[in-house]
Amino acid sequence: MMKRLLAVFIARNKEFLRDRAALGWNLLFPVLIVAGFAFAFSGEPAPLYKVGVAGEVPPSGFFTTPHVQFIAVDDLAAAITKVERHRLDLLVDIGGARYWVNDESPRGPLLERLLLGSDNAALRKQAVSGRQIRYVDWVLPGVLGMNIMFSALYGVGFVIVRYRKNGVLKRLKATPLSAIEFLAAQIVSRLWLIVAVVVVVFFGTHLFVDFAMYGNYLTLFLAFAMGGICMISMGLVIAARIASEEFAEGMLNLISWPMMFLSGVWFSLEGTHPLVQKLAMIFPLTHMIDAARAVMLDGASLAAIAPQLGVLLAMTAGFLAIGAWLFRWE
Repeated sequence: MMKRLLAVFIARNKEFLRDRAALGWNLLFPVLIVAGFAFAFSGEPAPLYKVGVAGEVPPSGFFTTPHVQFIAVDDLAAAITKVERHRLDLLVDIGGARYWVNDESPRGPLLERLLLGSDNAALRKQAVSGRQIRYVDWVLPGVLGMNIMFSALYGVGFVIVRYRKNGVLKRLKATPLSAIEFLAAQIVSRLWLIVAVVVVVFFGTHLFVDFAMYGNYLTLFLAFAMGGICMISMGLVIAARIASEEFAEGMLNLISWPMMFLSGVWFSLEGTHPLVQKLAMIFPLTHMIDAARAVMLDGASLAAIAPQLGVLLAMTAGFLAIGAWLFRWE
């Protein structure tokens, strides 16, 4: 069994590595995106004010200030970390009669004056400090996650459909290779390539962009690996029976593009309509990016991202079960 699985694994790797265009695109595309954003957003941050409020946002006074986005927060510790990272300009806890501001932030002191001048002078100041999180720091996990998504869905789903259309699967059916062995080899092969590309892109771009990284590299690796396995499993569901490359491409586009725009790749979902935030939770890309950002920007531990990893594991099990049940050689 292991010899057959290894033979398919090696053959798939050789096929990918010999396709210079696909290999170059997988390496070059995310680098170009990151470099473009690093250049475009290398200046001063956009003048957008964000204020976190513990509990419900009061409907009067300072909390009606125009051009300021007020965000209700439930986790005070996580919100304080956001103030340290410049992701929130100010944090107010009316019930606790205190507020947090980063004196190193160019926008925090102005909001502090507005707050104290609006009948809130009794609030106690809690000063924090920390490095500013640039947009390029924030967007990197999304870019890497998007690259994993496209590589997994098209690298497995589209390839298996092409195999079926060209009769490769029909010939493999006549060999001792079982469907489980074939699918396992596809998963392991694509996962290895995805992980290798992510590592190269991450550390390659880190040399000239100097990303913020507050968490553990092994935890970040696990988040991306779990997300990659889940995406590959989703691709297997698409490729289980489809024999038309055109139909497969349409299905993959139908899945991947909404995921890319609704999973927080390019913009934060904080402050968006609650329906959009709930819809985003059905996508595995959302949970992978949330876990990776928590590790990189907030220094989250493995226990802290366990909910996201649990969802990815459950989705992976479901996709694998459906894909194995639906799979047909012809």
